[in-house]
Amino acid sequence: MTAMMDRLNAIGRRKEATARVYMTPSKKAGIVVNKKSLDDYFSANKMPMEQIFKPFEALNIKNTYSIKVNVKGGGKSGQAGAIKLGISRCLSQLDEQSRKILRAKGLLTRDSRAVERKKPGRHKARKSIQFSKR
Repeated sequence: MTAMMDRLNAIGRRKEATARVYMTPSKKAGIVVNKKSLDDYFSANKMPMEQIFKPFEALNIKNTYSIKVNVKGGGKSGQAGAIKLGISRCLSQLDEQSRKILRAKGLLTRDSRAVERKKPGRHKARKSIQFSKR
């Protein structure tokens, strides 16, 4: 693949969240999530924002891309994980070296953990009813 493409796009998933990420090289770098700035979208918690920037830290590059993200489903934590995977997949399209680095850091692996389903006769997935001897 070529080093500089016009537009990179990828899909990231985590729990019930799905993020479509579109990256274009730009001097005006920034991340827009569902037509809101990243700070506005994740205003309550800074932890997901740190997670989103991990692919850039792994490659030691500053965010020189204009990134547009459409994300739906799940909660804020799952959405942040989906965005991180989408950005990692976009950056891996740049060249083979960045793909190797991201793979070694575990940023290209989809986290397949999801909520376990509720079983019949139980309060939650594993929580049992209270035992009464009498």
